[in-house]
Amino acid sequence: MLISAGAALALVVLVAGVAAVLGGGLGDRLSLGKSIGLLELEGVITDAADAIETLDRFRKQENTVAVVLRIDSPGGAVAPSQELYDAVWRLREAGKPVIASLGNVAASGGYYVASAARTIFADPGTITGSIGAIMSVRQLSELAQKVGVSEQVVKSGRFKDAGNPLRPLAPEERALFQEMVDDVLTQFVMAVAKGREMSETDVRPLADGRIYSGAAAHRVGLVDRLGGLAEAIDAAWREAGQEGEPRVTRVRGHRRAWWLELLGQFLPEPAGMTGGLFYLYQGPLLE
Repeated sequence: MLISAGAALALVVLVAGVAAVLGGGLGDRLSLGKSIGLLELEGVITDAADAIETLDRFRKQENTVAVVLRIDSPGGAVAPSQELYDAVWRLREAGKPVIASLGNVAASGGYYVASAARTIFADPGTITGSIGAIMSVRQLSELAQKVGVSEQVVKSGRFKDAGNPLRPLAPEERALFQEMVDDVLTQFVMAVAKGREMSETDVRPLADGRIYSGAAAHRVGLVDRLGGLAEAIDAAWREAGQEGEPRVTRVRGHRRAWWLELLGQFLPEPAGMTGGLFYLYQGPLLE
């Protein structure tokens, strides 16, 4: 019994060591020979560190001949979405085929990331688009008055407490926030124009926050081809000059715990994202 336990421990240590040398975690599949790197991005984008590490590893691994991003996300925070976009672009600049496969919903920040790919696949019924930015400010002043809550603020400048939920939003504060949202929208438009090889003038009319079905997105140039994950994998394999059946190394991106996803169904904003600036689609889904 002791020998078996010792052998098992030694095997775990060996596998961990090999994974560390190869730059992967124990959850990653070790692939022999050339393969496609498949990264699944699911849920609200709040932290891109793990996904970026995976994309950079795919870029450096010689055996990874192409990368497919399977995106099923309504978007999320602005900065992580932009960081993921940059990581996908580094892959593209390295000369490896990069294909995005849009799942049930790949909107707002989800589409921001996808737009960096060389080719975008979507199912005809995919919800995508929602190109735009949103900032929400909670307003609790009436509730505070009813329960007798007030606040005394000492600040260094007139905008230091802009968006304070215990008082109405002043016109100049609204103008300030609108300027921020417009600036971040311009960044979104520029990113899509660069990734899709379109002019900013052509992207602007599509960037009013509206959503598109995959079929409609294909008609306006936001999607290249209609098809599912299998078609995207096959296209990436062929574009990399490989023959036969594609071999895939699959990695799941970070996803919030299921109970947080469930809790989010009953909250006006996703759990853990109660303020700030987002590339986020918050509308209904097709079921």
